[in-house]
Parts: sequence; C-alpha cells; structure tokens
Amino acid sequence: MPDPIPLPGNIANLRREYTTSGLRKEDLSPNPFDQFRQWFREAQAAGLLEPNAMSLATAGANGAVTARTVLLKAFDERGLVFFTNYESVKARQLAENPRAALLFPWLALERQVTISGPVEKISTVESLAYFASRPFGSRLGAWISQQSRVIPSRKLLELKFEEMRRKFANGEVPLPSFWGGYRVAPETIEFWQGAASRLHDRFQYSRDPRGEWVIERLSP
Repeated sequence: MPDPIPLPGNIANLRREYTTSGLRKEDLSPNPFDQFRQWFREAQAAGLLEPNAMSLATAGANGAVTARTVLLKAFDERGLVFFTNYESVKARQLAENPRAALLFPWLALERQVTISGPVEKISTVESLAYFASRPFGSRLGAWISQQSRVIPSRKLLELKFEEMRRKFANGEVPLPSFWGGYRVAPETIEFWQGAASRLHDRFQYSRDPRGEWVIERLSP
C-alpha cells in the first residue's frame, strides 16, 4: 500500500465546536416551506455568500452518483427550482432516474438543510419567464455551452460567445430548446443545527399517509 499523501497540518484534528444555538421542536413551523423560508431569510441577513447555492446529487440508471453546486431560483409548496442545460450529465441522469437530493450548507450559521424527492421539468412558460430575466451575457452563455462535454480550449467558448453577441446584437435572445428548469418536489426536508459535543439537533419533515407533514427528531 502506498504511503498516504502528506497534507498541511493534521486533518484529523480539524474540528469546530458548535455553540451558536440549539434547535427545539417547538420552535419549528409546522410547515417545512415556512421554516425553510425563515432560515433562508436569516442566511441572507447574515450576508452569506450565495445563500441560494445548493449541492445537487443525481444518479443514473447504472447507480453512478454525481454532485455539483447549482443555484436555487424559485421555491414554493410545489418544490424548489433550478435551471440547467437539458443535455447535461445531470439532465441525462434525471431522465433515467427522476429523483434528486439537495443540500444547503449554511456553515457560517452552523446549519444545513437537506431535501430529497422526485424531480420533473417545469413548463416552458416558466422557463421562458426566468430566462428573459437573466442578464444578456447569461442568456448568450446558455446558447454556447454544451454543458459537461469535452472542449479543446477556452478560446472556443470565447469565439462562440462573440459570434452569439453579434447574432443577437438587438438584445432579443430566444430561449434555447435545450435549456430550462427542474422542480424538486420534497418528500423529506431535514433541518440541521450544530450543537456542542457533536450532539447536533436534527429535525426531519415527512408526509404521513394522509399527506400531512410530520416532524421527527433524528439522532445526530
């Protein structure tokens, strides 16, 4: 067996004692979307970088799992929405296995939220409404990026970008047929709050047979 690669410092001793606050069941909203909205606003108020950044994990039919960071762009009681290229790795995996998990790592607040459930494409009307709100450069970028595919150089992207800039010089950029949104419909939502001695507070919302949300404390 080869010797382990030396790393700076002693990683095994890297730890932080979580002491900011605890979380009690009686402090939670009975509706997980209201609770998520409250925590999201607190993440914004704390000045966190990209509070809407979330890790998205997907798996294809072969069971291979991939994860990446995407941005939450809308949420309501139907679910959480993100946008992407419909020919990307994540899109191909979602076509084979339309389920995903999300993670919001609000570490500065010693919090994280994890969500899992089925995924479906949103309507073209919804995708168009969001696409039209994007900056001009971002709309051009959606056209030129063959997401996840191998390319020979960054220069190729830059040349394609300039080509699209000239093509849509009037500012009217149509929605690409291969680009749009997905909605993750939560089956479970877990709120995690760090606590001392690694006795973290974890509460999971899930649906009972009647479709009502049930809150359960999970062991840390």
